[in-house]
Amino acid sequence: MKKRYLTLFCLLVPFMQTYAQTGKANAGLLAKADAALQLAAKQYKGMMAVLPANVLPKTTKSKDGSLETSNSGWWTSGFYPGTNWYLYEYTKDPIFKDEALKRMELVKKEQFNTSTHDLGFMMYCSFGNALRITKDTAYRSILLTSARSLCTRFNPTVGCIKSWDHGTWKFPVIIDNMMNLELLNWASRTSGDQSFAKIARTHANTTIKNHYRNDYSSFHVVDYDPATGKINERKTAQGAADSSAWARGQAWGLYGFTMMYRDTRDKKYLAQAKQIADYMLNHPNMPADLIPYWDFNAPGIPDALRDVSAGAITASALLELSGYAGKTEGKRYWSAAEKILNSLCSDAYLAKEGTNNHFILMHSVGSIPHKSEVDVPLTYADYYFVEALLRYKNLAK
Repeated sequence: MKKRYLTLFCLLVPFMQTYAQTGKANAGLLAKADAALQLAAKQYKGMMAVLPANVLPKTTKSKDGSLETSNSGWWTSGFYPGTNWYLYEYTKDPIFKDEALKRMELVKKEQFNTSTHDLGFMMYCSFGNALRITKDTAYRSILLTSARSLCTRFNPTVGCIKSWDHGTWKFPVIIDNMMNLELLNWASRTSGDQSFAKIARTHANTTIKNHYRNDYSSFHVVDYDPATGKINERKTAQGAADSSAWARGQAWGLYGFTMMYRDTRDKKYLAQAKQIADYMLNHPNMPADLIPYWDFNAPGIPDALRDVSAGAITASALLELSGYAGKTEGKRYWSAAEKILNSLCSDAYLAKEGTNNHFILMHSVGSIPHKSEVDVPLTYADYYFVEALLRYKNLAK
């Protein structure tokens, strides 16, 4: 019994810390947040009414505007059930819980998947939220198995978790991988096995050393020699150029290092998160509404496409970071997050009820170089938007 309560406490710790400090809330934005969350609930009820039983939503097809879905093995499979958990948390309507549970049955088998680095996205966003909200410890073993599967991709010589098994790279590591470390930190807290957290810290430390330029912008891909740990090359897959700052990559790093500080209280992670935030917010190519272009060095600015997913991730991260930074910095990060949320709640980015294939946000960019998911809704943009709205409401209490 004591172990059960310890497990629950360990799960809740990061969420309690996230909401430990608050900025001054704006009444107008709080009203917009509620309106956006109510719209999100309506949109996702519409989504679940048309979504086939054996798939998960992904995006909108650019050719004909129809709904594009995925199987459970696609890296975004955890976001739809995760968003439904957030909406259940907000509305208390059991339809969202039932939908989350239904779709999690599809994702459950991925706990054994050792061919992907994205198990944090897939499993922690879905099963992690399920455990946090329901307190049902049956999810604990699924998450621990997921963490063990993720650890099989760690190479101690490189000091990182391998991202991809495809392409011409030898041992590619992408900045996105910072997001999957939260699963490992949780696994150490709940199991007492510090090997999970050691891998997470080692990966984060190697990322600071090798992924970041002097101005605190991030490369997308760093390819290593798995035998020696030496860097083969620094490239991009989804950005405008190898030397550019792909917007969502900057957002992944900001969120990931903020999370690492929350979980470890190691000040180097806080310093890294603040430097990334300052790079993004002070960038001369950051638009006035703080919804970034798909790449900070994209060709065609100011007519380049925006990436709403990068904006949503950034808003959620800045809200949390505002509580860890000093008073002056914290206020600046808080204000920036508010500005992003105000933008995302506007007609420019927020879909009308019944449109957008029932996704919440419009105008995200998956990969322009691959001509994939260009100027469409994306399931992870919805997830981090709803998360950011709930964080704002909780922090404002």
